[in-house]
Amino acid sequence: MGRPVLKVEGYTPEDIKVLMRKDERYTIGVRLNAVYQVASGMPSRKLEEFYQVSFKQILNWVHRFEREGVDGLRDKVGRGRKGALQDEQLQSLSNLIANESPTSHGYNTETWTGPMLIDWLKKEYKIEYKKAQIYNIMKKLGYTYQKAKGFYPEADPLAQEEFKNALKKTSGKSS
Repeated sequence: MGRPVLKVEGYTPEDIKVLMRKDERYTIGVRLNAVYQVASGMPSRKLEEFYQVSFKQILNWVHRFEREGVDGLRDKVGRGRKGALQDEQLQSLSNLIANESPTSHGYNTETWTGPMLIDWLKKEYKIEYKKAQIYNIMKKLGYTYQKAKGFYPEADPLAQEEFKNALKKTSGKSS
């Protein structure tokens, strides 16, 4: 009988990858290690599977390291697609969320939701966003997703407690 295989409990490989990407020091260390292996004679094509990036990316790391040293291995600021909303539009959106009620804009609730903000942006600025992106924008503005907890003022707390106790007695579990 062979040795048992070591397994990671409580984390998926994707969870671990997210954690690795959050810490810039780790990212730089991984890239520096790839550069070290290339400098030691390891072909970049063999490293691409280990680092799960293309050999071209490894070549880019090597060339940036040669030009800029360790700083060349950092992610550059301003990479990626530019947002459709201008700074003043983002400020307007932030003020809207913080200071205005959706009811004053024709919605039938007192709390802004992602889909409502998508609709408002479409009407106001003729810019369309998907649900995931509107939540990224809200996070960038300093807002977090809040899930409402139902509270019913007409509910009888005593009746609720009696119901919970009766449910415990009939659940088949011993207290």
